[in-house]
Amino acid sequence: MGKIQTISNYLKEQSIDAAFVTTPDNVFYVSGFKSNPHERLLGVMIFQDAEPFLICPKMEVPDAKAAGWSHEVVGHEDTDNAWALLHQAAEARGLSLQNIAIEKSHLTVERLEALNDFFPATKFVGFDDQLNNMRLVKSEEELENLRQAAALADYAIEVGCSEIAEGKTELEILSAIELAMKKKGVYMSFDTMVLSGKKTASPHGNPGERKIEKGDFILFDLGVVYNGYCSDITRTVSFGEPTSAQKEIYEAVRNANESAIEAVKPGVRAMDLDKISRDVITDAGYGEYFTHRLGHGLGISVHEFPSVHGANEMALQEGMVFTIEPGIYKGDVTGVRIEDDVYVTKDGVEVLTKYPKELIIL
Repeated sequence: MGKIQTISNYLKEQSIDAAFVTTPDNVFYVSGFKSNPHERLLGVMIFQDAEPFLICPKMEVPDAKAAGWSHEVVGHEDTDNAWALLHQAAEARGLSLQNIAIEKSHLTVERLEALNDFFPATKFVGFDDQLNNMRLVKSEEELENLRQAAALADYAIEVGCSEIAEGKTELEILSAIELAMKKKGVYMSFDTMVLSGKKTASPHGNPGERKIEKGDFILFDLGVVYNGYCSDITRTVSFGEPTSAQKEIYEAVRNANESAIEAVKPGVRAMDLDKISRDVITDAGYGEYFTHRLGHGLGISVHEFPSVHGANEMALQEGMVFTIEPGIYKGDVTGVRIEDDVYVTKDGVEVLTKYPKELIIL
């Protein structure tokens, strides 16, 4: 069953007249059309039985059709009132829209007010959970795209390691990675992170002009987009012989990563994985330095549903893809994070990212 039909059936079951999908990633999911409209209006309006339509900047109409969208495309110019055109297209279906499902997490107050101006008698209800649940379990085609994205991320880490040299800056290594990926015909799924020395102790640090020195740990956090699907990998390596304190932190994180991965199977709760990993780090004496959740969903978005943290009681299902990325960030020694992308199989786990996790000394 197609995604549009699945949504139409949901609308019938819930007695909702229409759904307006607006997040660019969800527009891609339901239509096949990938767009970054910036401040312009982009969305797909879906009904119980009437023909759906896509609204986008007029300059992107040919791209939407080329992407395989076979229904009506409403294009708007910068001088148009896009909301008026949306209303006209909806009204042309001859329907009484008493309620419309929207993405509450994405639609701004300003945009909701614009919708309300043109649909004043309409009630707006949330649609986020349904879209999240639709995207939760990956199809075989989606999984293959994620496998390819992961393989390219492995290669990017390989490139990064080969570029490490004393005196090179973090940004020089980062630039070499991104150039290599462009040569492969793919782009990054988020801002590439290359951190060295004690900067590795900042989970969301900013690469800069710091030069690589002997004895540094170097942390890579990166991902690519392949056919619209993302990868996300983190590896930490040593430039020169590490200290015993660095080694101890590294092994605690590696054990935490591998222990959580070994526990992945349908029925295990997200919070259980977080606890397994966190307990390993706590038992090693570094519990206070693991300052974030264990992981997050992965697919069309690099961060998507669900959040894998210690309060999430959700049970894993076959077909889910998410990250496992424990870390220790001890500012006076080093930071270490090791992240893998995992797929929940019928009775266990497939690890999509395959770059080695034993401590690499360059």
